[in-house]
Amino acid sequence: MREKDLADALEEGGCDLETVRNIIQGRQLPADVRAKVWKIALNVVGKGDSLASWDGSLDLPEQSIIHKDCQELIDQLSVPEEEKSVLRLDIESVITFYCKSRNVTYSSCLGWIHLLKPLVHLRLPRSDLYNCFYAIMNKFIPRDCFMKGRPFHLFRLLLQYHEPELCSFLDTKKMTPDSYALNWLGSLFSYYCSTEVTQAIWDGYLQQADPFFIYFLMLIILVNAKDIILAQESDKEEMIKILETSPANLDTEDIEDLFSLAQYYCSKTPASFRKDNHSLFGSSLLGLKDDDTDLSQALCLAVSVSEILQANQQQGEGVRFFVVDCRPAEQYNAGHLSTAFHLDSDLMLQNPSEFAQSVKSLLEAQKQSIESGSIAGGEHLCFMGSGREEEDMYMNMVLAHFLQKNKEYVSIAKGGFMALQQHLADINVEGPENGYGHWIASTSGSRSSINSSVDGDSPNGSSDGKGVKSLVNKMTVALKTKSVNVKEKVISFIENTSTPVDRIPFNIPWPDRASLERHVSSSDRVGKPYRGVKPVFSIGDEEEYDTDEIDSSSMSDDDRKEVVNIQTWINKPDVKYNFPCNEVKENGHMFPSHLLVTATHMYCLREIPSRKGLAYIQSRQALSSVVKITSKKKHPELITFKYGNSNTSGIEILAVERYLIPNAGDATKAIKQQIMKVLDALES
Repeated sequence: MREKDLADALEEGGCDLETVRNIIQGRQLPADVRAKVWKIALNVVGKGDSLASWDGSLDLPEQSIIHKDCQELIDQLSVPEEEKSVLRLDIESVITFYCKSRNVTYSSCLGWIHLLKPLVHLRLPRSDLYNCFYAIMNKFIPRDCFMKGRPFHLFRLLLQYHEPELCSFLDTKKMTPDSYALNWLGSLFSYYCSTEVTQAIWDGYLQQADPFFIYFLMLIILVNAKDIILAQESDKEEMIKILETSPANLDTEDIEDLFSLAQYYCSKTPASFRKDNHSLFGSSLLGLKDDDTDLSQALCLAVSVSEILQANQQQGEGVRFFVVDCRPAEQYNAGHLSTAFHLDSDLMLQNPSEFAQSVKSLLEAQKQSIESGSIAGGEHLCFMGSGREEEDMYMNMVLAHFLQKNKEYVSIAKGGFMALQQHLADINVEGPENGYGHWIASTSGSRSSINSSVDGDSPNGSSDGKGVKSLVNKMTVALKTKSVNVKEKVISFIENTSTPVDRIPFNIPWPDRASLERHVSSSDRVGKPYRGVKPVFSIGDEEEYDTDEIDSSSMSDDDRKEVVNIQTWINKPDVKYNFPCNEVKENGHMFPSHLLVTATHMYCLREIPSRKGLAYIQSRQALSSVVKITSKKKHPELITFKYGNSNTSGIEILAVERYLIPNAGDATKAIKQQIMKVLDALES
């Protein structure tokens, strides 16, 4: 029945990936529709012939190697003799044109032949073969997919997060992921798997439309081989060979289990794994500039402070963090995340027995907070330092201690407490003076002044995440009393969360809020240039409509009336932010819309009332063309974007768009940061 539904949907035309997913629901595709579905998934339906303008010259310096590799691929296929030469020429043309157009030097170890193999089986015309190959290379093969490349350092961090024992074992044997998984990632498993198995994997993977999902498939293959690996006594080279070829043992019957297990591990992984590494995939202008963190030096997976704040607020099964603040006691008391447990990392060297007791109490507190359903509870341990490298040396030792004990789900808060302060200042920039209130607790100063202004003394402790008297604060303060019965105290605090706790006074002032203000405040009367950047871009307020008003609907935009599936677009890997909003026209009419921000552009998708889930691409604007973002004093959620260019005679406004955005501060902050990245990239 499903096959008939799919065939009918494809026959009608206009079928998008969402429709296919709803019909197939992760199952293997029927062979006769595979080519159509893969083309939809790769977004190449209706794409022109990229090779049409090419003269067909096969004259690269490495042409003889390309020819030989293509011939070897043809020899593996069961193709009628008379078709072989045409097919070989198609494959050789695709590779040659790709090398020429992308300025890449061909090498057999790139594994392109293996990537082309599943596509060749679809018997596609040459133009489709090239478009599909290009789309896979662009969307699903990560940058630096070579020995010691960034994608493999990231995979090691994922392995360590879920399987620390296995990761540690492979580390001691000096078996790095690139030594066994280079061809897993570079060929999307087609290097070792049979054609049928590869097609089944690609059916699921392309439907997922998530390039990072390959990491979880790789993880499951390793987890599956864990017992064999740990029991191995052979030499390193032999072990690498066993591991490298392990995907060859997969059958088509295994694929459904492979995917459901991968989904499970995926759901147990912080979202920062994707968000902070999205520059690995795609061809964005900022690909290599987005994040220059050296993953090979990372102690463990890093999690953004915004994810830490959001995660424990959400209901359901997602990742929840138990935050461990490792700063010295006086810094912790001056101000800390209200749900954080304190573990003084200095104790590790100064008083090892007390440190060991504190760790026991920490694990007990974590266990109890999960069982009690506390907002502070989470099975994922996230360690927070100050964010200053020299101060966090002891925290890194504590982290290493937990990793050596093979503790799973261990991460570090990216940027530490400094990043948390900055983030809270940014998102509360237009809020009331005590905007930090329910996130930050301080145990400094007198009880009355601190507790009355920040606590909000909720009678039931911290079930809503507010107030200093949070569950974990009580556990932490109990530890600081250095009582012999620490464990019992921790448990009693969990059971009776309204028990008052004596604070330890430290007179370290909470940082001045003004010092955390963003570069350009929304209270500035005139939009000031951000950081003195030449391509003029500013944020400010406006009282009345400006005279340079141009309605964007007067702009001609070829994409304007393209109909798209909203969810499919939101899920695109290059979409960094999605802000549901209303587009506001000059006449006051409002249209429910979505603002989508990629590394380089901002899209407005206007919902189509009569077609649920679908939208028109109403506008597509380059972030580099934004010259001003303003908000109404009386209506701070009404945001105006002005697009144009600057020349010697001043700024020329070419388009104006206005949106009513809930939490407009978050949206403008995110868009502003993205604009700065684009401008920085253009300048450099």
